[in-house]
Amino acid sequence: MEQLRFGLIGCGRVAPRHAESFAALPDARLVAVADVRESRAAYFAQQYGVDLYTDYHALLARPDVDVVSICTPSGLHAQMTVDALQAGKHVVVEKPIALSLADADRMIAAAAAARRKLCVVLQNRYNPPMQDLRRIVDEGRLGRLLLGNATVRWYRPQEYYEDEWHGTWAMDGGALMNQSIHHIDALQWFMGRPESVFAFTGTLAHRMEAEDTGVAVIRFAGGTLGSVEGSTITYPENLEGSVALFGELGSAKVGGTALNRKAVWKVAGELEREREILTRDQVDPPSIYGTSHQKVIADMIEAIRDDRAPKTHGAEGRKSLALVLAIYESARTGQPVMFRD
Repeated sequence: MEQLRFGLIGCGRVAPRHAESFAALPDARLVAVADVRESRAAYFAQQYGVDLYTDYHALLARPDVDVVSICTPSGLHAQMTVDALQAGKHVVVEKPIALSLADADRMIAAAAAARRKLCVVLQNRYNPPMQDLRRIVDEGRLGRLLLGNATVRWYRPQEYYEDEWHGTWAMDGGALMNQSIHHIDALQWFMGRPESVFAFTGTLAHRMEAEDTGVAVIRFAGGTLGSVEGSTITYPENLEGSVALFGELGSAKVGGTALNRKAVWKVAGELEREREILTRDQVDPPSIYGTSHQKVIADMIEAIRDDRAPKTHGAEGRKSLALVLAIYESARTGQPVMFRD
């Protein structure tokens, strides 16, 4: 079976996770990279022996590129994705899918029109503890879910926000849209469709446009409740990033550097093994990006081969965006926000 040939657009902080995934997968091969900063693209070009471009349109014009990974600032995701899809490429795009629902819908529609696959990188869903949590929820081991919490207590120095795009409304958003979106995605993945949200946000410790702190309470379909706390103010280091679920029959919490450690596991049928479960194979990854990008890319390759939707397709990526935007709207208006879709 022939390899799928990948192009990489955007050679910043998360790009190595994509390039390393291509190198590790036998059915993938990186053939070209693009970045407006030639020095960044040159590093990847030299490291992997591929061509480089400073204009992503030139990369899209290559007939030997089957799939494009987009790792640019969030505000650029939508147009680049649409351009790639219209050029006949499948697209893997980093989180968040976009910064507005209109842009997300435009991307999803472009994928359908081009008959190409669109995958959003929600890699933490693939982490073994998260897969175990998905399993016990699906098996009913926690019973009916009653309450869920997503918590991100991280730290970013002021220098982080001196970057030309971090913390801006046009290109990024704040602690909820950037740092907390994986945890917000996980919360709605388990708890289901939100019905209403009430929130406060603030810029408490940084000079930036968007928020560095946000808290929200959510009512989900069926009357279950949830909460979100996300911040980049917990000096001097990241303290917690977790998702906790509380059901009629048990409670479970996954935390760690990148939703990679079981912190609480009071699960029907496994209570006598809780200590073993909480200490077995609990190793933090080298960074907050975790180690599951390769699984996202592998699923995308399989989806293309089998002509099915990727597991984290565009509509899945839209869900967490919709929740973050509802939180922002509530914080701005001081009113609860009802979900219309």
